Amino acid sequence: MTTPSATGTPLLQVRGLTKYFPVRSGLLQRVTGAVKAVDDVSFDVARGETLALVGESGCGKTTTGRALLRLIEPTRGAVHFDGTDVIALKGESLRRMRRHMQIVFQDPYGSLNPRMTVGEAVREGLLVHQLAEGSEADRRVSRLLDEVGLRPEYASRFPHEFSGGQRQRIGIARALAVEPSFIVCDEPVSALDVSVQAQVVNLLRDLQRDRGLSYLFIAHDLAVVSHMADRVAVMYLGRIVESAPRATLFAGARMPYTKALLSAVPVPVPGAARQRVLLPGDPPSPVNPPSGCVFHPRCPHPLKDAVCTRVVPPLEEKAPGHFVACLKEPPTSVPTP
Repeated sequence: MTTPSATGTPLLQVRGLTKYFPVRSGLLQRVTGAVKAVDDVSFDVARGETLALVGESGCGKTTTGRALLRLIEPTRGAVHFDGTDVIALKGESLRRMRRHMQIVFQDPYGSLNPRMTVGEAVREGLLVHQLAEGSEADRRVSRLLDEVGLRPEYASRFPHEFSGGQRQRIGIARALAVEPSFIVCDEPVSALDVSVQAQVVNLLRDLQRDRGLSYLFIAHDLAVVSHMADRVAVMYLGRIVESAPRATLFAGARMPYTKALLSAVPVPVPGAARQRVLLPGDPPSPVNPPSGCVFHPRCPHPLKDAVCTRVVPPLEEKAPGHFVACLKEPPTSVPTP
């Protein structure tokens, strides 16, 4: 199941990424099952592109981001970054690769060491990767703080002295210190006030423009995604069920689950007519996912012959650039000139 990038040769290629967490029980803690957090996920991210990964809490978004960076080891799958097989790297080679692939965490306080000053936190990457030291490292820290909208003199302060938005800017500066070309943004604004969210989103867009960065932007807020993403991939129970350019997805989602997500986005127009799509039941457990299409127990329009309960729908291109994992959605025929 492949979702190609929008343009050019992809910077990041993910194929069949899978992460199962073992379930143990009994006195001997034998493995009795597995939590299928990520199950056969594939996508590309082009240079300078933002791919948003969206879905309900627990669908596997964060696990996907951390597994491709090998912050947790994937069960299987392939990850190629700029032509290099990330899964095959070990030791010093993996450490060098991590300079080019960074992450901004969701919790802007928990991700910072409270015993380190801001300057020490940002400088750490420079020292580990031997990019600068001494006065040159200090100058780089000052420039990075200024670039993310903080005063250089804040380098001597500790994380608890800052607001949530400021702490997230520190986290962004720390990620930028090693000059990466790809950053996983793991719900970077979900813990912030709405006004601060807009500031951080604008900062990320400005940095992308100025530095040519590529983002995997993990989020559950589709209103934020509509301002940030070039393409959107929708996850449900560990699988990508729909992927398309942002404008295409928001204007004409095909997967019933995606339609339900979009119907829940608040409309900033008082009294505007809207039609909510309410899904029955709760998401199944990833320990015991349903057979066939993972969405079929909640689908409002399953196929009558119950094929949805037996066949796992592949992620197929139903229209140019629009991929859907749904047996009910036939591919769009394109007339031959």
